[in-house]
Amino acid sequence: MTYPTNRPAVWFVTGASRGLGLALVTHLLNRGDHVAATSRSSERLLSSLADVDTTNLLPLQVSLTDEEQVTRAIAETTARFGRIDIVVNNAGYGYLGAVEETSDADVRGMFDVQVNGTWNVVRAVLPQIRATGSGHIINVSSILGILSFPGWGLYCAAKFAVEGLSESLAAEVADFGIRVSIVEPGYFNTDFLTDNSLAVAGNVSDAYPSIREMIATHKAMPGSQLGDPAKAAAALVSVAQENSGRLRQQLGSDSSGFAENKADSLKAEIIAGRELAHSTDYDW
Repeated sequence: MTYPTNRPAVWFVTGASRGLGLALVTHLLNRGDHVAATSRSSERLLSSLADVDTTNLLPLQVSLTDEEQVTRAIAETTARFGRIDIVVNNAGYGYLGAVEETSDADVRGMFDVQVNGTWNVVRAVLPQIRATGSGHIINVSSILGILSFPGWGLYCAAKFAVEGLSESLAAEVADFGIRVSIVEPGYFNTDFLTDNSLAVAGNVSDAYPSIREMIATHKAMPGSQLGDPAKAAAALVSVAQENSGRLRQQLGSDSSGFAENKADSLKAEIIAGRELAHSTDYDW
């Protein structure tokens, strides 16, 4: 896919009313691009964009877990702008708690938004971009999509699922001229770690004091994160414009460092287990 240079690009962005999604929509509108932006509240989205020229904005109030609403939103975007060039699946929220403390409802809710919501958007948009022979799907994962920390089990499980979905999707649609990218942010100075975007396990256990400490540390973190949301927005445009074919892109020096360490440790584990792995083959 070649990023359009002779006309404004048309973006479809989910989770647009706060955090990195809002930073991206703001950046795109200021560039003069056309943007369909989904959120659970169009009123909140428009209020957040009060100082931005929204002439080229299509605000869409959508529950991403409702397949019919998502399909309708894709159709409305095409009707307004004529096509879709780049899809950014950004909607999601954080969750902290030990695996043992995580309820069935918590698990279903997280996977509904992070995985099923992304899947609904992908299913809805693919017939259109396959027909045009171009398009770019950018799935916003996290550095916690390739590694995990105690207390982040549910969030990581969902992001690991997004990464697996994205890898398969990239291979499936490459011959149609469609690119897929996975973006893995680290800690950015957004409200992700506030009560607006961060859920906490309700059924806590005295067995995990270190997780209680970790949660307290994260709740005190807002304002001290290394990542600049405005720079992340510009980086997402760079991801859309480049034609390197690279599947993953970390955002933030913290994310990049964690990813390098993960790659090194994973390779070391594979090599350490090579002899046992090979021993399970038939002796032909």
